[in-house]
Amino acid sequence: MRRDIDRLRDLGYPVEGTTGHAGGYRLASGTAMPPLILGDDEAIATTVALRTAAGHLTGMEETSLRALAKLEQVLPARLRAQVAAVQQTTAAIGWETRGPRVNPELLGGLAAACRDHESVTFDYTTRHSGTASRRVEPHHLIASGGLWYLLAHDTHKNNWRIFRLDRITDPAPTRHHFTPRTVPGDDPAAYVADKIATAPTRYRAIATVHAPADTVRRRSWALATRIRPRDEATCTIGCSSNHLPGIAQTLAALDADYTLDADPEVTAYLHQTAGRMQHATNS
Repeated sequence: MRRDIDRLRDLGYPVEGTTGHAGGYRLASGTAMPPLILGDDEAIATTVALRTAAGHLTGMEETSLRALAKLEQVLPARLRAQVAAVQQTTAAIGWETRGPRVNPELLGGLAAACRDHESVTFDYTTRHSGTASRRVEPHHLIASGGLWYLLAHDTHKNNWRIFRLDRITDPAPTRHHFTPRTVPGDDPAAYVADKIATAPTRYRAIATVHAPADTVRRRSWALATRIRPRDEATCTIGCSSNHLPGIAQTLAALDADYTLDADPEVTAYLHQTAGRMQHATNS
């Protein structure tokens, strides 16, 4: 038995032992993750999930690749062949540029604080490059467009706030637990989407589309919360953004006629883009 216990410890399992008449061994929680025993379908599903995360804008592509390499090294030959077949015959389409990197340790720590209803403090860099200390009650983590957001209740401002994880530094738990509040609308993802859609942007652009709102929602790149029905046949889309190419991309995806109310910088960029396209088709 002692040899078996030593072997488990060598594999990374934290086994505690006590001597005496009532002594024995106990499997304890450790600081490192011990080996996992996965079934065939679980191993394949985990590998495919890691490969998918490595190929998409999750903010943790490099971490996913490292975990994938470790897992593939210990897969049995029969499973390695199946996983290789999946990887060789699938591909991902990247529609956007890479977003900011996400610290997995930060993500895990905030997730635990959300689960345990524990207040946290951190320093936050605002969109104006200023830094402020925050103390919040974390509620949910939301992923959108290659970015991660923390939805939390700011205890100093006594209001709900959204924080981008790539702008959070020096997070620390307070050991103070709170009673969870109800998110406005009782839908965290919808609340964050609405705040993103109405956030201040550098360039303003609003399109009035000659198509029903439901039709546009199925075809548009825009967030659903930016699409507002005007009547049964028309709707408006808030295309405002900090990036001119993003505005052009949203408008190009509209499969309907529209009129545009936008800043001069937006219309100038669209004219330049349209001129390049026309020149390309005529050449």
